[in-house]
Amino acid sequence: MKRVLLNVFYFYRDGFREMTLGRSLWIIILVKLFIMFAILRVIFFPNQLADKTESEKAATVMEQLTP
Repeated sequence: MKRVLLNVFYFYRDGFREMTLGRSLWIIILVKLFIMFAILRVIFFPNQLADKTESEKAATVMEQLTP
């Protein structure tokens, strides 16, 4: 089992080392993920409960959950 896991690790390690076009594509993917999760999260999903007391938080959550 240990030998199989090592072979899989070496396979991926060597594959990533030999990449030329793939490396730039991975950089683009990582930049897009950063934009989606770090920047857009702040813009579209602000923390609405940050400046409220515990009772205000409970009331806000109750208002949002019940019609």
